[in-house]
Amino acid sequence: MGSPRPHPPREAERRATLAVVTAGLGEPSTSRLLADRLAYAARDQLAARGRPADVHVVELRELAGAIADHMVTGFPPARLRDALAEVATVDALIAVTPVFAASYSGLFKSFFDLLEPDALRGTPVLMAATGGTARHSLALEHAVRPLFGYLRAPTVPTAVFAAPEDWGGGDRHTGELAARVERAAGELADMAAGTRGRAAAAPPATGTEAPLDVVPFAEQLAALSVRN
Repeated sequence: MGSPRPHPPREAERRATLAVVTAGLGEPSTSRLLADRLAYAARDQLAARGRPADVHVVELRELAGAIADHMVTGFPPARLRDALAEVATVDALIAVTPVFAASYSGLFKSFFDLLEPDALRGTPVLMAATGGTARHSLALEHAVRPLFGYLRAPTVPTAVFAAPEDWGGGDRHTGELAARVERAAGELADMAAGTRGRAAAAPPATGTEAPLDVVPFAEQLAALSVRN
């Protein structure tokens, strides 16, 4: 009698995959520094939930030329193609952008423009940004969160913004940043720990859904005129 077939690993035993996309332009950059802090915290939080994680960093600065070529020609170089494929298959994503002109950077937006429309569907995302002043922190809410909403990627409630004073402004500022990092990482880990893959997070349409009961607009107007 042959040996028994091995069972596939249970979800709790499968290692999670975490991608970190950072769009800083300097070397080093504060965006990369923030991305690393978030990655370490998220990895630890996932491990505490029984989901040890493999972390992969995508440094967009190194792919800037390839991104521009792909946008013009429609053909991604191999390194960019691998990065896009990797981001599309992870269990969770950390996305960090510098803020320019009250919004995400062009490099950051260009990379996500190149993903397939459903590539991030159901993938939990932790958003973060850096900027020259804390007044730019709202860019996460009015620009970055809507971007991932359009891509149908759920975002964790806590977005992390780091201003210059968060890096060297005394214990109060650095402590506040650390608290935000841990809170956001915990939220991401909570979402990712229950991930069963893209198919479970966003099941395909079966074609058997019940049709919507839509009242014709003319009937709505008629009813409104009677009430008035």
